[in-house]
Amino acid sequence: MNHKSNTIRTRFAPSPTGFVHIGSLRTALFSYLFARANKGAHVLRIEDTDQIRKVEGAVENLLKVMKTVGVEFDEGFYLKDDGSVGERGEYGSYLQSKRLEKYHAAVNQLLKENKAYNCFCSQERLEELRKEQMALKKPAMYDRHCRNLSADEIKSKLEEFKAAGKNPVVRFAIPLEGSTTIHDLIYGDITYEHKVLDDQVILKSDGFPTYHLAVVVDDHFMEISHVIRAEEWIPSTPKHLLIYEALGWQPTQFAHLPLILNPDKSKLSKRQGDVSVEDFLAKGYLPEALINFVAFLGWNPKTDKEIFSLDELITEFDFAKINKAGAVFDDNKLDWFNSQYIKNLTAKNLANLLKPFWKKAGVEIKKYENEYFTAISGQEQERLKKLSEIGERTTYFFKQPEYEAGLLVWKKSDAKDAKQKLTELKHLLTGLNESKFTQKDLESEIKNFITEKKYDNGPVLWPLRVALTGLQQSPGPFEVASVMAVGLGKSEILNRIEIAIAKL
Repeated sequence: MNHKSNTIRTRFAPSPTGFVHIGSLRTALFSYLFARANKGAHVLRIEDTDQIRKVEGAVENLLKVMKTVGVEFDEGFYLKDDGSVGERGEYGSYLQSKRLEKYHAAVNQLLKENKAYNCFCSQERLEELRKEQMALKKPAMYDRHCRNLSADEIKSKLEEFKAAGKNPVVRFAIPLEGSTTIHDLIYGDITYEHKVLDDQVILKSDGFPTYHLAVVVDDHFMEISHVIRAEEWIPSTPKHLLIYEALGWQPTQFAHLPLILNPDKSKLSKRQGDVSVEDFLAKGYLPEALINFVAFLGWNPKTDKEIFSLDELITEFDFAKINKAGAVFDDNKLDWFNSQYIKNLTAKNLANLLKPFWKKAGVEIKKYENEYFTAISGQEQERLKKLSEIGERTTYFFKQPEYEAGLLVWKKSDAKDAKQKLTELKHLLTGLNESKFTQKDLESEIKNFITEKKYDNGPVLWPLRVALTGLQQSPGPFEVASVMAVGLGKSEILNRIEIAIAKL
């Protein structure tokens, strides 16, 4: 590769097929971290040679997601301020469908030097061949039928195809003997015997290249120094190295990332919305937490530290710290990371992040002061694993709870006792000044009352908590009442106690 300098250049090259899979995020992240750690450039190229699978708006969506999580690109596509997609960099276009001339030039060179050949086989013939090979338990490979056609046969076939308005596909001629070794930066040396490699199609009949050719041509002309991609591409890599060699080009360096697995060790599925980054963000995972978690899918800093900012990840990143074994995607671990990041927010910032989730849960945001949302956020902060939980956890702060009267009764008590305790509490709280409705003051007043009356805590605090929240489990009554006082006032607290008394 004729680099203008020894600059490290990495690229993320997705297909525009819809959602951003969590595996794609990891590839983009590691590619970005490696480029930044080495003061290099990170390029975004879009591989749209498979025109059938192309999804409208996929590039805009990808750019939005990457911007949200903080993965940046120095070249290629970017989001303009008006939300449209722009392109920048001196190696463009960064869209494969606009680079056909370069692919055709490479194919013509390979055909001329007998390193590639036209293949005229019909789909039916290839299907038959595949069935035969499967029946014989052989790997499904092309039998090189068209590789041995004479010049006259090729000429007449080409004329025949042209008359029918069709084009043959072009296949790469894998050397029949020898082997190719991949020097992988993570897995070390991996050698493939040529006899196990297929004569892959490199140009389709529609004039578009396949991945195998396009990726080599693009990486060469964009002067990419390092290709970072998923382990599943390892078997294709010897073919790519042979194409580099056939074209007389210096290959890039390769680093293949271990698979991401489900807890049962099966491969993480690609079902839409199941493992898409958009889905995790919509559930209320913070971008910083998601990035921190994804960085640990296969990478290990070799220390006990687990919380890393993006800048710290850049400083620490190194291929030597990537494991070869598959990385298990553990939801509980992701929840833990997210809860750590939530705890580090100010209650005010957390409240702003939670508002869209409250709105989704039917809360009329305009009806309440910001201070109320901040108070509720402060209460829930230590318990939240993801932002989307806030709706069900805090419904009682916005509407009167519905519950069965039996829930008000403490386990060793009865309805009559619960009613008496609530009546006395109502009397006590009515006489308290509104300014005393802080967690500290309420706790002190009510605990003094319990001591004076020689009551146990349970029969007093349980019915009070249920009267306010209507829940079997919730934060304690002092915490809840003090937060409620901020947004709904003393009157609503007394009102809920009255409703509970009436139920009993």
